[in-house]
Amino acid sequence: MTKALIINSSALGEASVSNKLSRQLAEHLKGADPSLEIKVRDIGKEPIPHLTAETVGAIRGVAENDQARETLALSDVLIEELADADLLVIGSPMYNFGISSTLKTWFDHILRAGRTFRYTGPGVSEGLMTGKKAVVIESRAGFYSEGPAHGFDSQEPHLRTLLGFIGITDVVFVRAEKLAFGPEAAAAAIEAAAAELQGLSPQELALAA
Repeated sequence: MTKALIINSSALGEASVSNKLSRQLAEHLKGADPSLEIKVRDIGKEPIPHLTAETVGAIRGVAENDQARETLALSDVLIEELADADLLVIGSPMYNFGISSTLKTWFDHILRAGRTFRYTGPGVSEGLMTGKKAVVIESRAGFYSEGPAHGFDSQEPHLRTLLGFIGITDVVFVRAEKLAFGPEAAAAAIEAAAAELQGLSPQELALAA
């Protein structure tokens, strides 16, 4: 039995392009393999609490109050969801050139020493979530994959770094760009991204039964 974990992080709900595309990918993969188990966590709809002075210690394994203990328990759940998955799908809209604060908070809860990575020496670390594949669906109002605005892209490099840090280096990025360039450009971008996702076979994603 193979499993996929989908993390949606848009605040737009049903109007979200990244949510729509992640849903289409889930339907595509489920159609190819009905036995596939898919867990969807919509952190745009149900945000994970941001870390505070009372809870941040939990991510370092220190839980000295009820709030920190709740945070540690949530972190454990989120890490188990990730560890249990063969494929990670992230729906990531670009907000102000980067990832949403909700997605950053998810990463804040799962990047834990001894659980998803470990230190092997001073300043040296090793990711522990190896053997997984990831598909990142990026939705962007502008055009950032190349050209004059490329240098403003803090979204994709950040995601590569975060995923690579925990050992997930086999990552496919699918971009729906130019969404604010008019209805025709937006429709073309969404159609192209959908076609790219439909072209991902379960075999490529190591989800074949």
